[in-house]
Amino acid sequence: MPKVPSSAASSAATSPDTGPLPASYEAGLQELEQLVAELESGQLPLDQLLGSYQRGAALLAFCREKLQAVEDQIKVLDAGSLKPWTAE
Repeated sequence: MPKVPSSAASSAATSPDTGPLPASYEAGLQELEQLVAELESGQLPLDQLLGSYQRGAALLAFCREKLQAVEDQIKVLDAGSLKPWTAE
């Protein structure tokens, strides 16, 4: 069985089927929440379920990447260590 090149696997994750990614984390999160509600409602036709699931997976990855980037920036600003949050 031939191996699939890694570039083909990564291009599948960003296929045009999922559409363009949102401009911001907030927009991505809002769209993701809407998709989850639609999926959980059970009202989507079968042919739309897979596309909605794929879009949700792409949005989830986008939101995680944005959060990780912010966390990395905070670590740099806090000299490499996150400080515990305390409520006032």
